[in-house]
Amino acid sequence: MEQEMADIESQNNCIATVQEETPEIFHKTNPPVTLKFHDVIYIIKTTKWTFLKNTKAEEKVILNGVTGMAQPGEILAMLGPSGSGKTTLLSALGGRLGGKLYGTITYNGKALNAMKRNTGFVTQDDVLHAHLTVTETLVFTALLRLPNSFTKKEKIEHAKSIITQLDLTKCKDSIIGGPLLRGISGGERKRVSIGQEMLINPSLLFLDEPTSGLDSTTAKRIVSTLSELANGGRTVVMTIHQPSSRMYCMFHRVLLLSEGNLLYFGKGSEAIEYFSSIGYAPTMAMNPSDFLLDLANGVLTDQANEDHALNKRKLIAAYRNYFDAKLKPVLHEKTDCDNNQGRFEDNGFEEWPTTWSQQFFVLLKRYVKERKYESFSGKRICQVLVAALIAALLWYKSDISHLQDQIGLLFFLNGFWGSMPLFLAIFTFPQERMMLEKERSSGMYRLSSYFMSRMVGDLPMELVLPTIFLNIIYWMTGLKANVVNFTYTLLTTLLNVLVSQGLGLAVGAIVLDQKSATTMASVVMLTFVLVGGYYVQHVPKFVAWLKYFSINYHVYHLLVGSQYVASDTYPCSTGQCLVAEYPMINQIGLHFADQLMAALALSIMLIGYRLLAYFALMRIGVAKKLA
Repeated sequence: MEQEMADIESQNNCIATVQEETPEIFHKTNPPVTLKFHDVIYIIKTTKWTFLKNTKAEEKVILNGVTGMAQPGEILAMLGPSGSGKTTLLSALGGRLGGKLYGTITYNGKALNAMKRNTGFVTQDDVLHAHLTVTETLVFTALLRLPNSFTKKEKIEHAKSIITQLDLTKCKDSIIGGPLLRGISGGERKRVSIGQEMLINPSLLFLDEPTSGLDSTTAKRIVSTLSELANGGRTVVMTIHQPSSRMYCMFHRVLLLSEGNLLYFGKGSEAIEYFSSIGYAPTMAMNPSDFLLDLANGVLTDQANEDHALNKRKLIAAYRNYFDAKLKPVLHEKTDCDNNQGRFEDNGFEEWPTTWSQQFFVLLKRYVKERKYESFSGKRICQVLVAALIAALLWYKSDISHLQDQIGLLFFLNGFWGSMPLFLAIFTFPQERMMLEKERSSGMYRLSSYFMSRMVGDLPMELVLPTIFLNIIYWMTGLKANVVNFTYTLLTTLLNVLVSQGLGLAVGAIVLDQKSATTMASVVMLTFVLVGGYYVQHVPKFVAWLKYFSINYHVYHLLVGSQYVASDTYPCSTGQCLVAEYPMINQIGLHFADQLMAALALSIMLIGYRLLAYFALMRIGVAKKLA
């Protein structure tokens, strides 16, 4: 016990930081960090269903008075079975947890905001862009996260040095890949995720299950990399489920959780000695982490390999007595790092690392590189060309003598280029939710720069295909063959694409679930089509107001106006009749005022739906200014 106190006291002085093999501009290291957390409690509300289907709100304690610390130059590993609260505690220490959080968490004696940009956080899932290469991923991150005190060239050089430092040179030009796209290995993906956080040269690095899903050799290599980073003076805090004995030996300190309760905190090499001192000694040679996890699960294995249940409450009470008597006074002592707390206020990072325009152009370039494979995929181009060919053959040379057929063609254009952009756009934000949460939580960019880069990046991709489509069918289907009418029809079609896309973005941003968003969009689109003025001309008055919210209704107005004027005639049973008196056209009218109102309504929707999507996205990410 005395040795435990001596070890903690001996680390009260900050460990000098070792310079990494990076460009000269990065030789100035960030201040070391001592992380302390005392009596951390986290409570969530749960809903319980009774027999009569009534709901009853209850509170559940996820973390129950957890205390510990991590110092520069060491790895603190949090162990525990699934559901013990490891990830919750890590999120709380990293400032990424909302709700009812109690207790004290300090970083050199200060709150997290003072040094948030000196902190790296690696999530359990590697959230990366599948089509970008390793180099592109790290360079784009460097351009966004590093401040303008470094030039663009210096940022790129620093990203390349991280590739070398993490032994990613062999795969630097390989794409990341994904579930359906072959790319780099799992261990390389994890090192890329770590590299993204290492770009800012963090003093404090959090990692959630960095070895999850990796084989033992690759997992050991990851932990060895983290050990090297800690030896450079950084403070590393990680959760890990079941490390091998080789990995366990690399942990300087271990924190053991069971159902949110603390069973042990101290040197990993002395955990067995502590539990033996309170009557829980292993009866055979085994991996220390296996023994600790057995205790956390409430079992103890003897030499006959039989599991015996034990009372975890005794373990909790025993540690609390040990902590109060031996460790509590030491953890409350002030360290030398606490005296350096003011140094974080002048670290080269302002509220945002780069300007709005820099964020916009970097995000735009990254988005175009990633999205081009989807937007201009062979399947999508083939879909558009086949649909254009079929439509051209069905309506081939269908002139005004077949007025009903021509109107049907116009409504087909309306529906086809209203539904396709809508159902493609609804996946944009649900698919990028995890990426947005990750990057916004680290303060990489403003929400507005991200949103505008998406809007601008989609323009060329979304407008080229409808233009090609219309050029194929327009001149073959008997529509008015002149530049003015073609331009009118094309502009109306493109406006239809942009407004429908805006609706899809809004639905996706509000729901943020692909299946639910698709269902919601289907209902909305079906309603818009039915009140669009083609299928039903005499809509009952109590639902007729829905047409004014229908994209199809207003686009139908403009498409009809692009082909006909009030003086046009068509062959009928009495000779020649006015197109304006045709029942399906008479309901909407061919007056200029009608066309103007339809264009104005679509323009309002064009802006309104995107604003709705933007405000819906504000709830994603961190609780900070989203200008």
